[in-house]
Parts: sequence; structure tokens; C-alpha cells
Amino acid sequence: MSGKETQDAPGYDESSPPPPPLYSHEGQQPPPYSAAPAMCPASKTETTCIYQPTAGYESSRDICPEASSDTTPLIASSSFDDKTVRRAFVRKVFSILTLQLLFTFSVVCVFTFSSVVKGAVQTNLGAYLSSIIIFIVVAMALSCCKSFSRRHPWNIVGLVVVTLSLSYMVGTIASFHDTTAVVITMGATVAISVAIIAFSAQTRYDFTIWYGVLLILVVDVVMFGFFCTFYYSYISEVAYGCLGALLYSLFLMVDCQLMMGMMSYRLDPEEYINAALNIYLDVVLIFLYLLGRR
Repeated sequence: MSGKETQDAPGYDESSPPPPPLYSHEGQQPPPYSAAPAMCPASKTETTCIYQPTAGYESSRDICPEASSDTTPLIASSSFDDKTVRRAFVRKVFSILTLQLLFTFSVVCVFTFSSVVKGAVQTNLGAYLSSIIIFIVVAMALSCCKSFSRRHPWNIVGLVVVTLSLSYMVGTIASFHDTTAVVITMGATVAISVAIIAFSAQTRYDFTIWYGVLLILVVDVVMFGFFCTFYYSYISEVAYGCLGALLYSLFLMVDCQLMMGMMSYRLDPEEYINAALNIYLDVVLIFLYLLGRR
């Protein structure tokens, strides 16, 4: 109803206030706003983190403060787990190495002390050449092919084959030497190896950065041994043996530091087969160079 029709209606009094409209939002004030509405507090497990993009950088601690408290202990436990894995890796390598050396030196003792076995291996050079070929093929496969050296149990089988073939080779070589000289050389090899491993574990000097230099020295020693073959003398043979033993003693030190993982370069814990193979070869080559050539 318009205002004019209301005034024309009978009984209309101008002094009386106009009746309120039936439904209108005009002139109506909004309800009072409560600054602290009564709400149920959300539990800790139901708290959600809302990402609000900003111009600057915000860490996870600023975006969601509760998430940082859950991940903080994981950082400390990660370093502890890494040390635990490394210690287990070192124990595994030394256990495998101990079994390898015990078997190899047992074969050397049998081939040296038993006259029957000594005569058999000295006359059967075909088995010696076969062991050389098997050793080279399997050792190169373990060193160069990671899919083979990390695949259990084939990596263990390959390491056993390498140990058997090299033990036969070393035993055959030792059978051509005097028994007393072989025993003295074994004692010297064990003493040198234990001393170098103990020194590598406690020294702070990083030998792993000199691996390339040692490879160059290997070529020099091989060339020196090649010339000693044509110009034989007792002094040159002694010098060749001492240089070779010293060189592979340095290799033993480097390989031990690579295994322990405390220096610039380190081996992955999955490479326990290669670590055991490298240290095993170092010890055996020290023994062979100290034993000399015949």
C-alpha cells in the first residue's frame, strides 16, 4: 500500500506513527557481533595446516608449527642409524675377510707342508692356469658389474669362486718356496696387515685422495718387475719385493679408510662384497711380494 492511499483511507490519523512494513531490510541493523564466539576447540589430531602463499619464504615451522615437532627427532635418529649401518657394514666385511684369509692360508700350509700335495700341484700346471683365468673373469665381473656384486646370493657365490681360485694360485706359488720362508712370510703379512688396519682406523690423515697416485705407482712397479725379469740380480729382486709390498700396504690403508667411511671418499654399505674383495687382494699381494719370485 503506498503512502498516498494510506492518507486517503478513513480513520487515518496523521499524528499516529506509520505502521511498520510487513517485510523489509531497509533500516534494519545487523545483529551484534561477538568477538569471542563459543566454539568447540579442535583437538590436536584434527588440526589442519592451511597454506597461504606469501611473497617471502616460509619454512614448514612457520606454516605448520606442530609438524616440526614430529620431524625433529628423525634428524637425530638418522645420523645414529647411519653410524649403526656403517658399523654393521665394517663387521660384515671383516667377518668375510677373516674367513677368506683363514681358508687361503690353510691351503698354503697344506700345499707347503704336505710333500704329496706339493708334488701334485707342481706337476699339474693346467689347473694353475685354469685358476688364473677363473680368478680374472670372476674378479672383473664383481668389480665392474654392480648388478652382479649386489645381487644376493650370486655375489657370495662369485666371492667364493674368487677365494677358491686365488687360494689355489697362492698355494701353488708357495709350494715352490722353502717351508720356513713361507711361515715367516705369513707371520710378517699378518703383522703388517693388522698394524695397517689399526693405523687406518685411528689416523686423521686422509689417504683416500691419493688413490690415483697409487694406480700410477702400480704401473711403475710392474715395469720394474718386467725389467728385473731380463736383468736378474738378487738386489733387484729384493728391491722389487719390498716396493711391491709397500705399494699394496698403501692400497690396504686406502681400502680400509674407504670401508670405514670417515674420510673424503667412502664405499656404499651395499658394496660389502667389493670391500672384502679389495682388502683380501691387498693382503694376498703383500704376502706374494714378501715371498718373492722363483
